[in-house]
Amino acid sequence: MSGSRIPFVDLAPQHESLAQELRQAFERTLSAGDFILGEEVELFEHEFAEFCGVRYAVGVDSGTTAIELALRAVDCGPGDEVITVPNTFIATALAITLTGARPVFVDVDPVSRNMDPQLLAEAITPRTKAVVPVHLYGQPADMEPICDVARAYGVRVVEDAAQAHGARYRGRPAGSLADAAAFSFYPSKNLGAVGDAGAVTTDDEDLAERLRLMRNYGQRTKNRHDAIGFNRRLDTLQAAFLRVKLPRLRGWIDARRERARRYGELLADTAVEPPVEAEGREHVWHLYVIRAAGRDELRASLTERGIDTGLHYPVPIHLQPAYAHLGYGPGSFPIAERLAEESLSLPMYPELPEKWLEEVARSVVAHERVAPDQAA
Repeated sequence: MSGSRIPFVDLAPQHESLAQELRQAFERTLSAGDFILGEEVELFEHEFAEFCGVRYAVGVDSGTTAIELALRAVDCGPGDEVITVPNTFIATALAITLTGARPVFVDVDPVSRNMDPQLLAEAITPRTKAVVPVHLYGQPADMEPICDVARAYGVRVVEDAAQAHGARYRGRPAGSLADAAAFSFYPSKNLGAVGDAGAVTTDDEDLAERLRLMRNYGQRTKNRHDAIGFNRRLDTLQAAFLRVKLPRLRGWIDARRERARRYGELLADTAVEPPVEAEGREHVWHLYVIRAAGRDELRASLTERGIDTGLHYPVPIHLQPAYAHLGYGPGSFPIAERLAEESLSLPMYPELPEKWLEEVARSVVAHERVAPDQAA
């Protein structure tokens, strides 16, 4: 490819289009001087809760904190087990570990790449306190059977919706499908802050109150600490920036969906396996992840052509050195392990020019023709 590289993600066009409003949000916050749990936080929480179709949103400092505090709010702690999937960012497991609980993994469906509900019941033990299904890449997990199994065993469910802002499952928004849901506003997310930020959504008033206490030193009013808490608050400035972006989110989702549709057209009838939107889901395409048997060779070929790609996630959590103590080994979760070997994330963001998208797809097809045994 001649000229500049095709980036995996480019935040500059979005921020350039919003530059004046973002500056106004900064000046407004600077003038108000309420930098910690200020008015902008309360306003954003109300607006994001409405967007997710729930009564409450509680802003925190990151998506990892959002999962951790949501689990603490449903009483996860030392001696408990929390079931999740191994093909996710390690923050999902780290949040479980931070509560003192033990991560337990189940394998995933090879098509949706999300938790396989049929494997959930056999993983539940008397120690199981919660399940954390991950809405991987922006597609909701199959929440109805997951929640049915959890209810049958008296187990709580926390959505890991870090990649799924605005996604829908059978018409219902991500963030409204379980006891609570954790969101990340890391800058590259579909709704991204200008730094780290996160939130927990819930319809449960008691959970919301517990979350507010935990994020702010366990205090309702200054110097009165009713619970053991942490310093995990959403910055007022980040909330102000997120309020600028939230009204545009649905339009950005539409743009991602159109680009995913176009990728699907261009990669149809090729040896690579494009991702699939499962029945009853509205995928928001935080990532567009194909499967290719010769993934590493394909990635190298695209790099040579000036195309940046990503790997999500090349080593499943159960095979990470940090979690060797859990006792899992190669072959424990064969589908997740196969996905780790074959998954390749192509450039995807709302402003991705169509000519660049078409160049990416042409380059994938061209690699297949040169090395059909590698680009599967």
